[in-house]
Amino acid sequence: MENPMREIRIEKVTLNIGSGKNVDALEKAIKLLQKITGAKPVKRVAKKRIPAWDIRPGVPIACIVTLRGKKARQVLGLLLDAKDRMLDAKNFDNGTFSFGIPEYIEIPGMKYDPELGIIGLEVAVTLERRGFRVKRRKLRKRRIGKRHRITKEETIAFAEKELGVRIK
Repeated sequence: MENPMREIRIEKVTLNIGSGKNVDALEKAIKLLQKITGAKPVKRVAKKRIPAWDIRPGVPIACIVTLRGKKARQVLGLLLDAKDRMLDAKNFDNGTFSFGIPEYIEIPGMKYDPELGIIGLEVAVTLERRGFRVKRRKLRKRRIGKRHRITKEETIAFAEKELGVRIK
């Protein structure tokens, strides 16, 4: 029997849509994320000044929604179906994997909404093991030991086994 502390699970699924400084596009992105997840997205503001793109600190430039638990797994299944459960090995890292969906109409069950137009989104999945709380807790924060961290190979194996992902 395998040690239960070595079991890998999904910590969170994060959906992100960047719109630049375009306020109308940001409002459409918020509506889309609400439609996909049923959760309320949060606006993200610029932290740096980028004169070439006319961006200043404090200007809303993106929206993001984080899902955890059963809801995260349900939405992740739909989003992976949009990619035909095929991901590239480059999409994986130590304990995380991410991918983009160029058009939301590729998601099963989503129909084109003329009010929204065509919008793409980015999906990031973070994995964890039991015991990872020690790096986030308030008192006596500690680093995760090298042997307990999740490697790229373990991340790929989890995605293949638990989520049915095929690697190109």
